[in-house]
Amino acid sequence: MTGVWRTRPGADELAPATADRAFPIGPGIWMSPGLSNSYLIVTDEGRIVINTGMGFEGPVHRANFDAVDSSPVRFVILTQGHYDHVGGIEHFLDTHGAGLGTDVIAHESWRTWRDDNERLAAFRAANSAFAFLDRVLAGVAATKDRFPHASTRQGVPHPTIEVSGRLTMIIGGRPLEIIPVRGGETTDSLVVWLPEERILFAGNTFGPLFAHLPNLVTIRGDRYRDALTVIATIEKVRELGAEVLITGHFEPVFGADLIDGELTRLRDAVQYLHDETVAGMNAGTDVHTLMRTIALPEHLDIGEGYGKASWDVRAIWENYAGWFHHRSTTELYDVPASAVHADVVELAGADAILSRAAERLAAGQPLEAIHLAEMVPTDATGAAEARRILREAHGYLLERSTNFWESSWLTRQIERNA
Repeated sequence: MTGVWRTRPGADELAPATADRAFPIGPGIWMSPGLSNSYLIVTDEGRIVINTGMGFEGPVHRANFDAVDSSPVRFVILTQGHYDHVGGIEHFLDTHGAGLGTDVIAHESWRTWRDDNERLAAFRAANSAFAFLDRVLAGVAATKDRFPHASTRQGVPHPTIEVSGRLTMIIGGRPLEIIPVRGGETTDSLVVWLPEERILFAGNTFGPLFAHLPNLVTIRGDRYRDALTVIATIEKVRELGAEVLITGHFEPVFGADLIDGELTRLRDAVQYLHDETVAGMNAGTDVHTLMRTIALPEHLDIGEGYGKASWDVRAIWENYAGWFHHRSTTELYDVPASAVHADVVELAGADAILSRAAERLAAGQPLEAIHLAEMVPTDATGAAEARRILREAHGYLLERSTNFWESSWLTRQIERNA
């Protein structure tokens, strides 16, 4: 069976919240699309909002939902702590009944992600900018045009209900279960299950692109995610038997058989990468060889538009074994290979190195060309030629890339070497 990822939008279509209305996607359920979708559940006892978008998206989601139903927001449920799920929180805090405030529901581990976000704010902003900055700036501008007096700052949630085990609630006669899952995109992930309606709000439990490989660690910089925990989470959610799967991004997935098949395939794909990597480690194969040689078999038709098999192989290796790969003594010390680049250039000459880099590129070996061209200092004779080779090598890789993060990085490197 062909993977459903082939018919769904890719990460290039992720866009800030600019829609002027919410869209019905189920009985009493509405979606306001954005960088991460926000969802509204209408009940006789007030509204439930699932995820709030980025800070600048909060006013958009709130206005779209208020046009559907203006009753107070009783609960906000956060399916994880990433910025695009929690930032609009301030726009959804109401009072209701006898002056009671909106309850904010999150995983018991939410502080871990909040604290990481705060202590690494500058690092994460710098290392995510190459992928999202243009979209965020466009979204902020659009919100300011539509809501000139609204706050666009990034809100910080303060949950009032922390979920450590399955939490069952009945709100306005509508039963729902909030289930913590540690193997989602973050370790503070939740799913929201409407058991009578067989509807599941999965957030980014399976990553931002459904039916694509998850990133077990992101190139922007994040904590490692354990492959076996991811596998257990996929199976835990699959066993619910959802007939409608509402994801963090794009349209829902409909059909119990389709959902079951896709989750089974996703589970098996991560298991395959895990088992093959472990087997290679035990056989003494180096990590780069495993990255190059381990590929998913044809029947595991999983997209690699967000995560990649080779990246997950390395993440599995390093999550088990750490940063020392037993290749070189230099791995143990603070002197990188780049420390001797100037020596190599002095001995061989920049012209000779760049000539060889051009030959490698012409032979379809862009990574070898990059290694060589990066040896030449930016202020040295031949720097312009080095930049040309780097542009063309990154362009070669970009033409063949189908992965959002990889393509974003390659594009920025081409711009840097213009």
